Amino acid sequence: MKGFLGTAAPRGSDLVLVLEVGMGAALLAGAALARGGRHRVHAWCQSTVVLLNLGVILLTMAPSFHRAFPPPDGAALLNSYYGLAVLHGASGILAELLGLYVMMVAGTDLLPMKLRFTRYKPWMRAALALWWLTLLLGMATYGRWYVAPLLDG
Repeated sequence: MKGFLGTAAPRGSDLVLVLEVGMGAALLAGAALARGGRHRVHAWCQSTVVLLNLGVILLTMAPSFHRAFPPPDGAALLNSYYGLAVLHGASGILAELLGLYVMMVAGTDLLPMKLRFTRYKPWMRAALALWWLTLLLGMATYGRWYVAPLLDG
């Protein structure tokens, strides 16, 4: 079934793109909350996005990547169709793991002291920057997979 953004994307891919852009905006809003001293609301906002994103990754992105990607032979990675998807996937895994790590350190006592950090800002800023890089790579992947074929044909 064709999506609602007017591209060759399936509806689910359009929905994920819109959802991810919304989550990116929510992360920026959460950062603004922290700058405004509203740390509890900031924590809820960021944690909700990290957990929602984990669900999106597990339920839609990982299965889509598995279906669309050929057995790795190295040469496929040089093709922008697959190369962008691999960069997006790799940065996404790192961004999600970093987000989960920051959430665990900032919001729980589950990790031992030697695995915890005390300076929160650099870690949170790195997570936000990596998340936005991943979002931009995801948008580029969406464009390559679902917009470029329309322009070629």
